[in-house]
Amino acid sequence: MAKQFPIEQVRERFPALNRRDNDQQVIYFDGPGGTQMADFAIESMYRYIRNGMANLHGTFNTSVNTDAVLDEAREAVADLLGCQAKEVAFGANMTTHAFAIARSLAGFINEGDEIVVTELDHRANVDPWITLARDRGAEVKFIKLNPETFTLNLEDLEELITPKTKLVAVGMSSNVTGTVTDIGEVIKRAKEVGALVIVDAVHGVPHLAIDVDDLGCDILLCSAYKFFGPHVGIAVVKENLFEKLPVYKLQPAPTEIPYKLETGTQNHEGIAGVIGAIKFIEELGYGETRRERLRSAMHEIEEYENQLAADVESFLRSLPEVKLYRAASGQRTPTFAFTIEGQNSRNVTEWLAEKYNMCVADGDFYASTMAEVLGVEEQGGWVRIGLAPYNTIEEIQQFKQGLAAYIEQHKQNVVI
Repeated sequence: MAKQFPIEQVRERFPALNRRDNDQQVIYFDGPGGTQMADFAIESMYRYIRNGMANLHGTFNTSVNTDAVLDEAREAVADLLGCQAKEVAFGANMTTHAFAIARSLAGFINEGDEIVVTELDHRANVDPWITLARDRGAEVKFIKLNPETFTLNLEDLEELITPKTKLVAVGMSSNVTGTVTDIGEVIKRAKEVGALVIVDAVHGVPHLAIDVDDLGCDILLCSAYKFFGPHVGIAVVKENLFEKLPVYKLQPAPTEIPYKLETGTQNHEGIAGVIGAIKFIEELGYGETRRERLRSAMHEIEEYENQLAADVESFLRSLPEVKLYRAASGQRTPTFAFTIEGQNSRNVTEWLAEKYNMCVADGDFYASTMAEVLGVEEQGGWVRIGLAPYNTIEEIQQFKQGLAAYIEQHKQNVVI
C-alpha cells in the first residue's frame, strides 16, 4: 500500500461505496467509464438546488449567486488544470464540445489541408475532426498504433505532421490500455508547422497532474464525471484562439469568452458539483495555494494507484489464458484491458457481476480503431478493470479470486 495514503478517509467521501446488492458490497472497477461521486460534489449540487436556482445575469440574489457559482467553478478548474479561468467553458460532455469546436474551426481548414488523429484514441477525439476534414475537403492522417507495445508510433511525426497540417488531435492517455502518450513531442512538432493541437484529457485528468500552459496545446477537453463529479463537460481553449474562434450561437447570446461557447442554459447544479469534486482532490494535497494543493494531491493519487496497479498487472501477466493489452513500461494509468482465450468478454464481466458484485466493463469503449487494429471484436472487445483512489488492495484480492475462479471453471468445463 502507498505510504500514508488516507484510504479510509477517502472511502468515507464516497457514499456509493456503501451500496450492497444481495447483501454483498458493490466493488467499483469501472472508473474509466465514470467514477463514483464524492460527497463534496453531491453536497455542492444539493446546496445550489436547495437555496434557489436561477438563470444568469439577473439583478436578484439567486441569479447573482448562480453567476458566482460558475465563476467559482471556472477558478477551481483553472487551478486543477493550470490555465486561466476565462479559458474554461462548460458544456454537456467532451463529445458535444468537440463537435461544436470542430464546426467553429471550419473556417481555419481548407481543401488540401491535413488533419492528424491517432489510432489509439477514443472516437470522441477522432470523429469530430474526420467530419471537419470531410466537410472542408482536407486529408486525414493517422498516427499509427504499435500493436506490440500498445503505444503510438511517434518516430514518423515529421512525415505525418507537415506544413500542410492545420490540426492535430491526440489523447493524453488511453481509456483502454492506460498508455500515457508523450504528447509533448506531438505538440512540439505540431507547433513547428503552425498547427492547432487538441488534447483529449478525459482519461488523464483523474490520474495525472496537468498543466495546460506548460503543455502548450490550444484546446484541452475533459469531463468532470471522470474525476469524482457530475456529468459536465469542460473545454479549455487558449485565450488567443478563443477570442477569434467563431461559434454557432443565438444572436443575443454573449460574444465574449468563455460564455460564447456555452450555448443555451447550462447545467448549473452540475457545475456547482464540479467545485465539490475539485475540493475533494484538494483535501488530499498540501501547499500554500489551491493550485499547489491540487498538484500535490494528484501526485499522491498517482503514487497510490500505481502501487495498486502493480499488483493487478503482475497477476494478469501471470495467467497464461489472459492476453493483457498494456505497455510493458513507461507512464501508464491504472487501467487494464485484457481478453481470455476462447472467451467472450461479456461472459467474463457477467460472471464478475453476478458472483462477486464487481463493476467491470467490456466492449471497445469507443476506441474502435484500436479494437480493429488489435482484432478483439470477435471476443466482444476487451474486459476492462480501472482503478480509482477509493479502491483497495482487498478489493483487488477479490478480483483476482473471481477471475481465477472464472478461468478454472472454464478449464474444467463445469458449472460452479
